[in-house]
Amino acid sequence: MKKIILSTAMLAMVGATVTAQENNDGLTPSRPLISRELFQGMSRAIPTGRVVLPYGLDVTFEKTVHLIFPSAIRYVDLGSQNIIAGKAEDAENVLRVKASVKDFETETNMSVICEDGSFYAFSAPIIGA
Repeated sequence: MKKIILSTAMLAMVGATVTAQENNDGLTPSRPLISRELFQGMSRAIPTGRVVLPYGLDVTFEKTVHLIFPSAIRYVDLGSQNIIAGKAEDAENVLRVKASVKDFETETNMSVICEDGSFYAFSAPIIGA
């Protein structure tokens, strides 16, 4: 009797294992890819509330742009060496930005994180003078 019960249990486990298998080799997506989709359909979209859209910022070689933030600036990341930025003297929440190369026509970006945790992204087309 034990042999019959064990045999039935083994057959049930083998049957469950076989039906759980998919024919997908793990390398090909199980659905058609959308254009510009990364990692062969294995990437996830970023939730809408988590995406920070960049502010537009015109930067020139001759003029300095000053950005005023609600709290002190903790971190600044420049997208390229074509722009320079620095905190204004005696003002922890003011950032100076200008182009470091004259007549350079390209686009770059900049990110700023403030002490209160707020994050700002900028897209900066450099206007040749």
